[in-house]
Amino acid sequence: MERRRSCVALIVAAGHGVRAGEGLPKQYRDLAGKPVLRRTIEVFTRHPKITAVHVVISPEHRKLYDKIVEGLSLPDPISGGATRQESVLAGLTALSAVPPEFVLIHDAARALIEATTISDVIEALAHADGALPVLTVTDTLKRLHDSHVELTLPRDGLAFAQTPQAFHFQKIMSAHTAARDRTFTDDASIAEVAGMFVRAVPGNRSNFKLTTAEDFVFAEQLLATRLSSRIGQGFDVHKFGPGDHVWLCGVKVPHTQTLVGHSDADVALHALTDAILGALAAGDIGQHFPPSDPKWKGAPSHLFLKRASELVNSKGGTIEHVDVTIICEGPKVSPYRDAMAQRVAEILKLDTARVSVKATTTEGLGFTGRKEGIAAQAIATVRLP
Repeated sequence: MERRRSCVALIVAAGHGVRAGEGLPKQYRDLAGKPVLRRTIEVFTRHPKITAVHVVISPEHRKLYDKIVEGLSLPDPISGGATRQESVLAGLTALSAVPPEFVLIHDAARALIEATTISDVIEALAHADGALPVLTVTDTLKRLHDSHVELTLPRDGLAFAQTPQAFHFQKIMSAHTAARDRTFTDDASIAEVAGMFVRAVPGNRSNFKLTTAEDFVFAEQLLATRLSSRIGQGFDVHKFGPGDHVWLCGVKVPHTQTLVGHSDADVALHALTDAILGALAAGDIGQHFPPSDPKWKGAPSHLFLKRASELVNSKGGTIEHVDVTIICEGPKVSPYRDAMAQRVAEILKLDTARVSVKATTTEGLGFTGRKEGIAAQAIATVRLP
């Protein structure tokens, strides 16, 4: 059996993204419901030839980083420098403690990178010191001076460089170390100066770098063509028993009774978990968390919802919107509605604008009308490749 070669992705995310407009640094902004950096990381973590993913960040962004990578199995981030070149060298230096055979250096803001491009640059390393994806120049090039056209440049043989740029680790490590006193715009140019043979492979026009606010709009439009919407629904019921509170949407609500169940009997979260699983065509909550398993006895239901969310992420999807309706005569839901929406948003890592929590009664009819229990129904909209 052929030994699997170690191939590490080094994602550079230490910039501040000021050209993207006001707000969070661009790598931490949402793109179609998911932070840019998380989108980028997930493409590499899902790739079968990538053995590890390391991320270089600005130390001042550590809290932002920890929040957006929650649930991902990643090593601690590497502290970057004042420039991209310094950040890459910091990342390579950190990796040199246990050097991989290959390293792929990628810009965090290229969130629409495709797995085929990653495969192409890795395969090119079999016959080269380095490799990068490129797009050939198709437009006529003009050199300008004071907004006037000075010269038309020949475009033959010219190409736009993209990332990931892949290298034999020891060679690019040596090249970066030697180049620390000069300024370069990408890693391939450092490799060229060091005399390394760098092969070009076809890039993809969707693998552009998010730089301006308009880029985010365009990226959302591209993602819309790649993803399809799925809608799942869930329904659950739990009866009342002796107690002094109920759990609804992860919020403890005082009441004259409690809900009876194998877990904490959070009927609303159970319905929502089933809705997400339904959108994935992944069975129901009982299949994933069987009541016959003693380890789920008394378990908090946010664990079930979090697992459903992780299944969406593992398939490269996003949760667009969730809507929960709680059906009961009591307790009164309205005083806790905002807290419930916030808790659901926290569990699913969604903006609260994407979470709806409502309540209604059955006008005294049926088992809920007789105050024998609580029912809940939920709908989840999921976007999947």
